[in-house]
Amino acid sequence: MSYLFIILTYLFSVFSLPLTADVDVCLNTEEKKLYSMINEYRKQKKLPPIPYSAKLTVVAQAHAKDLANNYHFDPQGECNPHSWSDKGDWTSCCYTNDHKQAKCMWDKPKEIAGYESEGYEIAYYNSGGATADKSLSGWKKSPSHNPLIINSGMWEKAKWQGVGIGIYEGYAVVWFGQLADNQNQISSCEVN
Repeated sequence: MSYLFIILTYLFSVFSLPLTADVDVCLNTEEKKLYSMINEYRKQKKLPPIPYSAKLTVVAQAHAKDLANNYHFDPQGECNPHSWSDKGDWTSCCYTNDHKQAKCMWDKPKEIAGYESEGYEIAYYNSGGATADKSLSGWKKSPSHNPLIINSGMWEKAKWQGVGIGIYEGYAVVWFGQLADNQNQISSCEVN
């Protein structure tokens, strides 16, 4: 019986480990533009650029697709767009406006991409399709999103060491992290 327990424990630990190897991810033209625009905006504020993170990009792109395919806005609903559905290779997460469930979202980079630190997300929606210009313009006007981008308010002491970008249909998603990602070279997506 004890051997069975040891084997089951080993199997559980092996198969529950997050992805820690290199990830295969690329940025499309609009995502690259948004990455450049964010760093240009930071430069205007006399802030250093944020290095690209492939791992945070995996999370951003997965969430943009999950939102487009599975999220249905309900003004009376309790789960806001930082929530995750139960239709992917992750645990579902209902992020409430009172932020009591914030940890379920902050832990997604570790769960999905093996990023060994919490991540912080900003999300944008436009029914006509999300673009780099529209997204950044909306975030600059937002008192809760702009501070993450320019390290102000409660984010003043955060030192962003990685940023991930995802744009899919009507959603743009950006993840910020305080851990450097050894995969920081941007790959371009080939358009067929």
